[in-house]
Amino acid sequence: MMQTNSGYLVLAYIGAVIALNLVACDNSNSGDYMKREHSLVRPFQGVGVILPHWDFLGNTMVTSNYIRLTPDLQSKSGALWNYAPVMSRNWEVHVSFKVHGKGTELFGDGFALWYTKDRMQTGSVFGSKDHFSGLAVILDTYSNHNGPHNHQHPYLSAMVNNGSWSYDHDRDGTHTQLAGCEVRFRNVDYETLISIRYENDILSVSTDLENKNEWKNCFVVTNVELPTGYYFGLSATTGDLSDNHDIHSFKFFDIDTNSDVPYQDTMARANIIPNAKTFEPPREHKEDPKPGMSNAKIFFILLFVVVAAAGVAIFAISFFKERNARKHFY
Repeated sequence: MMQTNSGYLVLAYIGAVIALNLVACDNSNSGDYMKREHSLVRPFQGVGVILPHWDFLGNTMVTSNYIRLTPDLQSKSGALWNYAPVMSRNWEVHVSFKVHGKGTELFGDGFALWYTKDRMQTGSVFGSKDHFSGLAVILDTYSNHNGPHNHQHPYLSAMVNNGSWSYDHDRDGTHTQLAGCEVRFRNVDYETLISIRYENDILSVSTDLENKNEWKNCFVVTNVELPTGYYFGLSATTGDLSDNHDIHSFKFFDIDTNSDVPYQDTMARANIIPNAKTFEPPREHKEDPKPGMSNAKIFFILLFVVVAAAGVAIFAISFFKERNARKHFY
């Protein structure tokens, strides 16, 4: 009986090892494999406040099932950064997330996925630094911006920056974006996913927002040059409006595994400056024209003028009557 139980234990151990290997080799395409030094997979088992291969800051909270970048409270900010530089020239990232909160019409602000030269830098762009060097993929949920827009929110966009440009919040970054699409992922009962694939200088972004286990293309941009040796990160922020921004997994797939890319070429990519050749030059930010007065405001102004004029007329009539009365008396 002891031998039988031992046999079952051995089989169970072998099965567990195989299952772990299958998770580690989870792939988006045959030939790609997941690298754990750039990935986060549940359950999140940090030691104290430490996550293996990752740092976090701000209001970020780590649980076994999700990592919450911000709670559904005002004026919160959090970030999560991988501390291993990415040396793969071609790669793909899958992020599972949920954005949810008590707001029904107004909510915000959103979160961003980063592939940048600098890490652990706080700032004004969804909790991370402006004038960054690298790639930002932004999921903007704040629908109460000033100025006209030709899209609805939430809105997904990408920006490549060489460190000299600023992200324009008032225009959702449309003055400097590569491309974008409307996305609806708030307050759903299931996890939503985004895929970012960078291969042969082609940036492809897809989403799975309807729980159908299939990718829907958002945009594809060619001639995007990104260096090796940059870092992955995620950050989120809230202002007067808020949401929970939860990360459920971050999976990095190395596309170079079975490729013929020479090692020297991969290393040489570390020296290039991030750029996108098909990218329109940033347009100058122009302030919105001051809005005209509302009908209600115009009504109350006219009412005040009429009342004031009536008051002046009554005073004048009373004044002249009293003056005439005095003349008759003398």
